[in-house]
Amino acid sequence: MSANGVVIVGAGSSARMGGADKLFALLAGQPLLLHSLDAAQRCEMVQQIVLVVATQRLEETRCLLAAQPMGKLRAIVPGGARRQDSVMAGLAALAGVEYVAIHDAARPLVTPALFGAGFAAVAATGAAIAAVPVVDTLKRAAPDGSVEATVSREGLWAVQTPQVFRYELLLAAHRGSEGDVTDDAMLLEALGQPVRIFPGSVRNVKVTTPDDLALAAALLARQTD
Repeated sequence: MSANGVVIVGAGSSARMGGADKLFALLAGQPLLLHSLDAAQRCEMVQQIVLVVATQRLEETRCLLAAQPMGKLRAIVPGGARRQDSVMAGLAALAGVEYVAIHDAARPLVTPALFGAGFAAVAATGAAIAAVPVVDTLKRAAPDGSVEATVSREGLWAVQTPQVFRYELLLAAHRGSEGDVTDDAMLLEALGQPVRIFPGSVRNVKVTTPDDLALAAALLARQTD
């Protein structure tokens, strides 16, 4: 049986959180980063987890998790200047995995089932990403804010994490990457590698601002009612 790994990336600057580090903001009484860690820990298809955090938060994170041990957590490593640098640091800390899921720690409402769905979907193409259909009306605007056109939303998806890949394929894509990317799937797309979408969840929100944190808390409260 092949081994699966998860890299949880949380090395960002939290620039829109009013000076607070969102990963340590409390959500249902626990630091936000613990929620995605717990989901990966509880997924039966996951054998290894690596957490990537900002260098200045490394010791604090290690102390936090020493008090809440997780058997699948292999390493806590410092991130880099760019997102792909942080992902590479996480990939390097895994050992002997065939598939790896990359997940943003800022999406705390991920579930074990969503990780499992990604690992189930990845075998077909070597790359599978969680996404939900775009439901809002889309407008293209000029720099001054004037509407130029309404854009059809047919076939458009809002991408989330986890994004799951064959480990060696993602590692090679990162090693050959140039410039900044906003998600790992972009690296595979640039190589002409097929990427498959699997259903994400509208509840799998990304916490970027204090309002997002309040929304996540409300969703989590409904989930546990």
